[in-house]
Amino acid sequence: MAQVENYINLLENIYTYLIIGYVLLSWLPNARESFIGNFLGKLVEPYLSIFRRIIPPIGGMLDISPIVALFALRFVAYGIIGVINFFV
Repeated sequence: MAQVENYINLLENIYTYLIIGYVLLSWLPNARESFIGNFLGKLVEPYLSIFRRIIPPIGGMLDISPIVALFALRFVAYGIIGVINFFV
C-alpha cells in the first residue's frame, strides 16, 4: 500500500511543479505564448480556471487562485491517501 501512497504523492508533486512553473511564466513577457507556455497552459489552466471563477483577483492584479489551488490539490491527495489507508 505504500507504493500507492508514493505514486499519489509523486503525481501531486509533479502537478504542483507544473502549476508553479506556469505561474512563474506569467512573470515573463510573452512566455505563455511559447511552446512550453502553451503546453503548461493546456495541462494546468483547466484546473486553475475552477478557482479563478470563484476567487477574483485582489486589487485587479494579484491572482491568489493558484495558491488556493495548490492547497486544494494537497488536501485532495491527502484525502485519497487517507481513504485508501482506511479501507486497507
